[in-house]
Amino acid sequence: MAKIKSVYICQNCGAESAKWIGRCNACGEWNTYVEQKIHKTPVRAGFSENREHARPQKLNEVAAAPVSRIDLKNGEFNRVLGGGIVPGSMVLIGGEPGIGKSTLALQVALQLDKQTLYVSGEESPHQIKLRADRLGGGNGYCQVLAETSLQAIITQLEQHRPELLIIDSIQTLYSEAIESAPGTISQVRECAAQLLRIAKESHMPVVLIGHITKDGSIAGPKVLEHIVDTVLQFEGDTHHLYRILRSIKNRFGSTSEIGVFEMTGKGLHEILNPSELLINQQPADLSGSAIAANVEGIRPILIEVQAFVSSAVYGTPQRTSTGFDTRRLSMLLAVLEKRASFKLASKDVYINIAGGLRVDDPAIDLAVVASILSSTVDIPIDPNSCFAGEVGLSGEIRPVNRIEQRLGEADKLGMHRILMPSFNRKRIDPSRFKLEIIEVNRVQDLPKYLFG
Repeated sequence: MAKIKSVYICQNCGAESAKWIGRCNACGEWNTYVEQKIHKTPVRAGFSENREHARPQKLNEVAAAPVSRIDLKNGEFNRVLGGGIVPGSMVLIGGEPGIGKSTLALQVALQLDKQTLYVSGEESPHQIKLRADRLGGGNGYCQVLAETSLQAIITQLEQHRPELLIIDSIQTLYSEAIESAPGTISQVRECAAQLLRIAKESHMPVVLIGHITKDGSIAGPKVLEHIVDTVLQFEGDTHHLYRILRSIKNRFGSTSEIGVFEMTGKGLHEILNPSELLINQQPADLSGSAIAANVEGIRPILIEVQAFVSSAVYGTPQRTSTGFDTRRLSMLLAVLEKRASFKLASKDVYINIAGGLRVDDPAIDLAVVASILSSTVDIPIDPNSCFAGEVGLSGEIRPVNRIEQRLGEADKLGMHRILMPSFNRKRIDPSRFKLEIIEVNRVQDLPKYLFG
């Protein structure tokens, strides 16, 4: 008979304790410890070969055959993964409810010409069928299973031997070896470790769908992100059409890639040229709008930055941004007031990245500053102008990376001029582009180029 072990586990960080305590010593949260009974020692997170045959090997003696990735029949998804999914890998997709995680996974299962098992712990086969019909139907390779027991899923895997496994979602699975509710720290960790072992031994790729917490991080223990090979974050405003699939961790590819999708009534459609869609609605005669030559991963994208500056009504000036770091905004406003003598201390400033996108590229600083200046003086910026440059604390315009890609994207979309750091000008051949390149060295020089 298996020995029953009782432990207390923090539901926020996964820390264990032999007794109940009010405040977690690891994460500092209160009242997060829950008693859980474990029939056996949980499977350690990670994968190891059979211990009876495991032995150290010289690295140059390890047999390594070329790995051919599996084409998922989705260009944007393949791009983020690094060219397709690697056999035996485990991919975790996280995102807000209703963002499109299950839709993307089901579309992949319906389009792929390989035996796929779609396991759902949240929908019945009838509901999955209705959603599949809305997405265009399948090709006969996709099998569905409504099950939450890990042991039952493993039994079906041994019988059918699928070439791809999709779990929707990891928080709904439970192992009979642990006496706790599905979604708890122990259950998520145990189920993920078991699926990882199966994926590595059978070379079957596994796609896990995970929920996120209110602060935007993937629900469950942090060890879950360490177990999997790839972590993808599905981002976007549910009120907008566009969705961003961003790579946070990828053992087999770049961690800076993004995929852009459009949510429609028939599922997610790939956006091959997101720049054209994101800037085609820019008003030509309104102030506070500027185009940024941005780079997400290795993909150049032109993004519209919108700013609105007005007098503070309630005494305390508001600093609000959507899709842009608020602390970065406060820094740029301080630089403008100190270096360019723009009095913004008593002004409300609002920044919005059009399309519901979130941007972390520091090269967007120059476009943000330009849109703020345009809204302050209420003079529109030439819609055929774009910006690329990082703003330093002393007001200098610092160089940015991948400048040729930014110039090429702006040139392709018909931009007439680009404002950029002078240091980047020295490293390119201007004759390759039809753009007028304007060098900007200091933030105080920017109004001269914008408004004459």
